[in-house]
Amino acid sequence: AAAVKGAMAAEGPRSLFALSAAAVSRSMGALERDVWALPGHLLRGLLPLLTVFRLERAEGAARRAGLSTQPIWRKLWDDVMKTRPPNSENITCWRKKFLETFFSNVLHGVLDVSSDWRLNDHHFSPLLHSSPHVSQLTLCNMLQGAVELTAEHNQKVLENLAGSLRILKFQHLLSSDQSIRRSLVLLLHRLIHHGSVSQVSMYSWPVPDTVLLVLILSMSAGFWRSGNALAYHSGPCGLCREEDKAQSQESAQERAERGRYDERKWSDGENQKGSPGAPEEADAEVNGYGADTCLNSVLSRPRSPPLQNQSCEEASSKVPCDHTSSQGRSSPHCVSDQLSRYPVLRKTRRRLKSAVGKKRRCLRRSRGPYADPEDLYDFVFTVAREDNSGLLDKNSATEEENAENWTSSSPGSPCTGHAGCKKRGGSAGIFSLKAAHRFRSVSTLELFSIPLTGETCRTLSNLLSSWVSLENLVLSYNGLGANIFCILSGLRALSRHSDCHLRVVRVSDVFSHMPCMELVRCILSAFPQLHTLSVSFDLKNQLEGNRPEGNPSCSEVEIPESCLEQLEIRFPREPLHTTFLLPVLKASKSLQQLSLDSATLPGSQELGLLLEALKECNPNLKKLSFHDVNLAEHQKEVLLLLQDPVLQEITFSFCRLFESSTTEFLSEIINTVKRNSSLKSLKLPGNRLGNHRLVALADIFSEDSSSSLCQLDVSSNCIKPDGLLEFTKKLEGHIQQRGGQIQFTHLRLFQNWLDQDAETAQEALRRLKAVCSVVNDSWDSSQAFADYISVM
Repeated sequence: AAAVKGAMAAEGPRSLFALSAAAVSRSMGALERDVWALPGHLLRGLLPLLTVFRLERAEGAARRAGLSTQPIWRKLWDDVMKTRPPNSENITCWRKKFLETFFSNVLHGVLDVSSDWRLNDHHFSPLLHSSPHVSQLTLCNMLQGAVELTAEHNQKVLENLAGSLRILKFQHLLSSDQSIRRSLVLLLHRLIHHGSVSQVSMYSWPVPDTVLLVLILSMSAGFWRSGNALAYHSGPCGLCREEDKAQSQESAQERAERGRYDERKWSDGENQKGSPGAPEEADAEVNGYGADTCLNSVLSRPRSPPLQNQSCEEASSKVPCDHTSSQGRSSPHCVSDQLSRYPVLRKTRRRLKSAVGKKRRCLRRSRGPYADPEDLYDFVFTVAREDNSGLLDKNSATEEENAENWTSSSPGSPCTGHAGCKKRGGSAGIFSLKAAHRFRSVSTLELFSIPLTGETCRTLSNLLSSWVSLENLVLSYNGLGANIFCILSGLRALSRHSDCHLRVVRVSDVFSHMPCMELVRCILSAFPQLHTLSVSFDLKNQLEGNRPEGNPSCSEVEIPESCLEQLEIRFPREPLHTTFLLPVLKASKSLQQLSLDSATLPGSQELGLLLEALKECNPNLKKLSFHDVNLAEHQKEVLLLLQDPVLQEITFSFCRLFESSTTEFLSEIINTVKRNSSLKSLKLPGNRLGNHRLVALADIFSEDSSSSLCQLDVSSNCIKPDGLLEFTKKLEGHIQQRGGQIQFTHLRLFQNWLDQDAETAQEALRRLKAVCSVVNDSWDSSQAFADYISVM
């Protein structure tokens, strides 16, 4: 209350209404219900005087009164956050933006709620009341946020996040101790396995902690110890326990129904002596084999649909040493049903029995009520020990057969797996799924600037081989090198699952270990259902071509007809041979966007061949982009592209268009664009337009033009303020001649020399903004020139 009075006093004398509104705001605890019933004109003056707690609760009343609280939340942002959020023009709900950022800042201790009277309400629990609005959360450094969120007093906060959070990010992580990893396990289990998180992204981790990285990857893929092993505040996970109970009841009902059905068949005189495998099934259950068989069948079959918690097969796939039912004994209730559906496992049942029995007897002695802290290490590095352990020797053959079905390529396929993939841990890599339970998994995985070792790549490959819910995969600057073949092996295994949902793949790195077009063909031949494929490399590896044994070239593989809509290729200064690209274009009849970056044209005819191929093979192509491709000697092809009747967006970025051209070439470009009514966007950044060419481009919008151009990008073109002002005046003249009818809506002006005459630049921008939306920046051209000189 004192803070409200102080704020009012600072604003000077107030009207009677303002004084009354302030008094009401201080007594909202008693008057809230009556306040929400006030007429709109009274409520409008009261809303800015409410605390965050009351303002959030007033949302429904304001909506009923026809009022918007968005300006109030925007002012709250300015007063409390004191920063301009990125892409602020795209923010549609300032309430959500404020509360989401507020949650993150309070969680990480960078915001003091006592700093503003609107945050200081004794009814207001910062994390609890803002958590329902959090759809994106970033955890960083030592994962202090994970520890806080899994604390017992924040159980309700975690429940709210499980329903609201969609994107979970990790940034600048550091190594952590066992207790912190334990908190992370609980957090990921609740938010991913029993929550709504659909995307996990990791950024900037120069020296990743292998245990922590594999932990996040495996739980994102839906794998971890069985539910009761995840102790939550000295007890097992309640959600897992409820699912187990429900599935046990379902299974009991199914067995009872089968029993009644068998009795009816017996009474009708049917022969019920059973198949030869029936006694073995009963024997398997008696010997404790059922749980392992159930788990193995889960891991060897095609995965369940994405984002669905698994049913009987998962809930009953008990780990022999760690997972017990609520009655304290294992639950092999779905074994016979599983065996009947997966006969391949029945053949080796007798062979497996003794090994599993030994394992049960050996491990039962140390069984506790929940997982030992060392389980984190055991789970991550289990394969190295399994290969040398006698406990699983006898059933390894069946496991390897099943794993081979996931991860090894069929004869003649382009990617047979990196040789290193098969050195340890079976055919698929180092990550063992034998002791894992399958939960819900995320649909998007992004790894940015995180070095992946050979061991980590084999783990990721193994996870990818069955990650059927995965829709988007982004691997950016991970130093893959030769390990790219290991990743490809996992992806090819994934492609053989009929319920695979992968639609977007983006791979970028500093060095390429195989030619870009070969990688494109390799991925597309395995995943013709992809919608977006992006391959980007900065430099060509001098050792390229020394591929691991067993990885033949993909260049001769035939590509099936694909669903590809967007293809982006950044060549590490490789020649662009249309003959290599042609099979991809022919297979991609649905292609709508094509981007070619940093390619060299080996011959004068190469670009013409490419345009002919695009016209013949890709009639639906709408967007075409060239970046850092020297087109100075290809003026004819440039004009052909600009008059294409199908293309709607063309980009020539840093393509040296006018390096060796005449003034006639610019006139031809302008006249071609004027006649093209289908072109909506023309992007010409980095082509040294200068003032005189920019002014000439204004004629695209002259009175005799039939152009439908809406967007023009002239960034990084050495444009000065006087040239921009002259362009503006000429554009205004054309608009006046056309009676104000013009479709031009967006102009981009990044990184031009507008700081050389601030007054002229401001006048030009002011007049331009009356015509269209202008996007520019405060770029220091002198500093940029100094940087350019310094690296020459």
